[in-house]
Amino acid sequence: MKQMLAGVAAAALIAGSAQASDVEVLHWWTSGGEAAALNVLKDDLAGQGIGWVDMPVAGGGGEAAMTTLRARVTAGDAPTAVQMLGFDIKDWAAEGVLGNLNEVAAAEGWDAVVPAALQNFSKSDGNWIAAPVNVHSTNWVWISKPALDATGMGAPTTWEELIAVLDAMKANGITPLAHGGQAWQDATIFDAVVLSLGDDFYKAALIDLDPEALGGDKMVEAFNRMATLRGYVDDNFSGRDWNLASAMVINGEAGMQMMGDWAKGEFLRADKVPGQDFVCIRFPGTQGAVTFNSDQFVMFDVASDEAKAAQLAMASSVMNPVFQSAFNVVKGSVPARTDVPNTDFDDCGKKGMADLAEAGGSGRLFGSMAHGHSVPASIKNAIYDVVTAHFNGEYDAATAAAELVNAVDAAK
Repeated sequence: MKQMLAGVAAAALIAGSAQASDVEVLHWWTSGGEAAALNVLKDDLAGQGIGWVDMPVAGGGGEAAMTTLRARVTAGDAPTAVQMLGFDIKDWAAEGVLGNLNEVAAAEGWDAVVPAALQNFSKSDGNWIAAPVNVHSTNWVWISKPALDATGMGAPTTWEELIAVLDAMKANGITPLAHGGQAWQDATIFDAVVLSLGDDFYKAALIDLDPEALGGDKMVEAFNRMATLRGYVDDNFSGRDWNLASAMVINGEAGMQMMGDWAKGEFLRADKVPGQDFVCIRFPGTQGAVTFNSDQFVMFDVASDEAKAAQLAMASSVMNPVFQSAFNVVKGSVPARTDVPNTDFDDCGKKGMADLAEAGGSGRLFGSMAHGHSVPASIKNAIYDVVTAHFNGEYDAATAAAELVNAVDAAK
């Protein structure tokens, strides 16, 4: 009832503002599973008479989209709404160019249902500037069940078991690890490897940026493990998009992929069933902990009342509990609201929601470095450079750890 009343209040508020115009939305959701999820939002807005002007910019980590956005804002032509992550939101907020969603947020009670970890990015100076559409967690492994069954082993729970499964897959004649050689994908695996060596280590190294953690023996071990994983990747990985790596697992060409839960959208779109066709596990050694990122729609400051009304309408649609369920069921993520039931989610989705709640309650929920939720973009990009250089064989593990300290120090 509260949700219904909040929606009515917001609808009245929006209707009282002005007739909403179309929304122009800049985003990087261009894979099949992502596009299917985005259509849920487009259809919801269409039902309110609001048109959608699509501005997709391909690139799974969003870097290309942010470059395009900078050019648009510099030209005085900001889109209505922009998909954005973490510290990128804070950077734009600091420039004083974002809109204000306080009216609709107050009408719908967002403060009570959005976790504090997300509000840290959704708000600036106490003002709502973005509507979070989901919570992704990044420390997942997606395993072909036929490939796993062929090894005669169960899903790995430790590093040693993971290596044993990868070795068996290699012996069975398939690519053990499907991966795309792009910096953000390398960093996604790196996030999980660092976390698997301990919560305190992840926090010290990739959130607090402690030089001793960044350059110490444990970081050398993390890079050694990255080098080990590199040995299970095929020779054609360079530049491969993440969804093409997912397709390798889906099609039986590869055994597993280490990727955030957006990968599940590709499996579902291919009519694969969790537990039957594929297995979803946390990266071995990270059980009970979650690294997260959250896609949010950031609203830029616009001049006309019609455009502002469209922003409020879009924000209200994004935060509607019914939409949050429908969208995230398709996307592979979990709702940004804590009051959405898990009824319509598959087994992996239910696990994701339970894991998020457990990690949040136990203090084991951490912003993902790889996806812009633990450090500012300049530092993230400096870490990317070292991780990718090492993954491509330019550094040994000890050199990489030393370079990591230097790169982070220079980027501060």
